[in-house]
Amino acid sequence: MRIGVLALQGAFIEHQRAVERLGMECRQVRTRSDLSGLDGLILPGGESTVQGRLLSEQSLTQVLRGEIEGGMPVFGTCAGLILLAKHISNDESVYLGTMSVIVRRNAYGRQLGSFCVTSDMGAIKDFPMVFIRAPYIERVEGEAATLATVDGHIVAARERNMLATSFHPELVSDLRVHEYFLDMVRGRT
Repeated sequence: MRIGVLALQGAFIEHQRAVERLGMECRQVRTRSDLSGLDGLILPGGESTVQGRLLSEQSLTQVLRGEIEGGMPVFGTCAGLILLAKHISNDESVYLGTMSVIVRRNAYGRQLGSFCVTSDMGAIKDFPMVFIRAPYIERVEGEAATLATVDGHIVAARERNMLATSFHPELVSDLRVHEYFLDMVRGRT
């Protein structure tokens, strides 16, 4: 299996290292040609506005949307969640718009509002969740399902081939969320 990680901006190196620690090949994606031969894709945290602009400048928005709608497994963390969302409640922007969720950008405040908790994500028990200027999901719609909540807010969801978290699993040594994503990829290949 070959996993790509969008490497335009944000915490892509950390995701690459997590995937490689799990014994998988990982390629940084910056251009359309980098998507060739991938079995799954990770959209990292960072700044969603910048990532959205760079996706457009690199002519990747429509291509990625097509890959995701065609069934390629994708995992968005923090800003990646915002890129996937069909609706952003406090912003008129829509980037990829493939996941049936309504997201609130910077819902937990600014950088100083960052925090860590341990919580469950479905069958993944006691997972350390790191939130940095994090969004949360206000509502799941359609086929999207809640996987985790923290303080009454949805922080992880899945819809068919799409997995999204508000938190940053790439910043902890626990690889179970990445393993969950790789199981999604294996289920498709």
